[in-house]
Amino acid sequence: MSGNNNQQLNVLVSGGGTGGHIFPALSIANEVRRRHPEANILFVGAEGRMEMEKVPAAGYKIIGLPVSGFDRKHLLRNIKVVARLLKSMNMARNILKDFKPDIAIGVGGYASGPMLKEAQKQGIPTLLQEQNSYAGVTNKLLAAKADRICVAYEGMERFFPQDKIVLTGNPVRRNLLECGATPEQARQAMGVDPNRKTILIIGGSLGARTINNAIISGLQQIGEASYNVQVLWQTGKIYDRQCREALEASGVKNVSQMAFISNMDMAYRAADLVVSRAGASSISELQLLGKPAILVPSPNVAEDHQTKNALALSTRDAAIMVTDADASALLVDTMLKTVTDDALLTSLGDNVSKMALRDAAERIVDEVESIIHITKA
Repeated sequence: MSGNNNQQLNVLVSGGGTGGHIFPALSIANEVRRRHPEANILFVGAEGRMEMEKVPAAGYKIIGLPVSGFDRKHLLRNIKVVARLLKSMNMARNILKDFKPDIAIGVGGYASGPMLKEAQKQGIPTLLQEQNSYAGVTNKLLAAKADRICVAYEGMERFFPQDKIVLTGNPVRRNLLECGATPEQARQAMGVDPNRKTILIIGGSLGARTINNAIISGLQQIGEASYNVQVLWQTGKIYDRQCREALEASGVKNVSQMAFISNMDMAYRAADLVVSRAGASSISELQLLGKPAILVPSPNVAEDHQTKNALALSTRDAAIMVTDADASALLVDTMLKTVTDDALLTSLGDNVSKMALRDAAERIVDEVESIIHITKA
């Protein structure tokens, strides 16, 4: 497509599975729409996964493929997986025939495999966005034929052809960066004491069992620190009841528990310290907001990439890492000591802020435009 802005621009975005894939995908789509209001943008996700709900809520059309991941423990179950994959490849061909994209963008996750593979077979330009410091399987398989690979960490030539890599950072939700509230105003908005040191605990979009269990066992200890510390505790829907009942039974008053925080901009602003899993989008948010954090990497992810993400920060004194195995013994103690150490909070915040790559969505869409030779409007 030559540099003619009058032509209709068709952009296909594929991937998902977790918030870590979906938020960057939506940020890229929003930036395309901001520059090219007339563009047709179509998402392709995996049936039954989170994107099927989040993408329409953000105002975009999405088609679900019946694709699922390989079961490494029960190999016979993979007969179904292969059947779903073949059906997905077939659907992908039909989607490309109907939609005729000028470019296909893959953000990782199950659905982007069949979709981008088919696009590459048909000679449609592809751009990959890799959020993690350790590349995902799907992106590694697609890399050889991709036109551009946008990454968030240095050293990604270990996984990808060097001449295709562009260091852009991970796009994050714009409202997080635009929050104008003071920490005191944000704490008031979150319904807690505006003047107390505040710890925000988030377990990723689905919650985190290990973190929640560590907090449950440490509730009395947190209660004893109540004269100068309070906790905002997002537990995830699955663990909501168990955590709420444990908190009620404990009688501890300086912990506010909720299944899900919708106003994350206020929650981040309210926090002096964040306790989080080490998913790529959480880390990018912490970097861009300059937030001191304790990272508890999830061990239940492909190639243990969260540990690698966390080490990329902790080895630079830009975060404190507590392993999943050590969380029950160390987490509560570590967070209470850290939140009351102002010098440590300042240095963690400064160091993590230095790692931030800003304007990632803009940089990625610059690459999209350069691939399809659109001159900026």
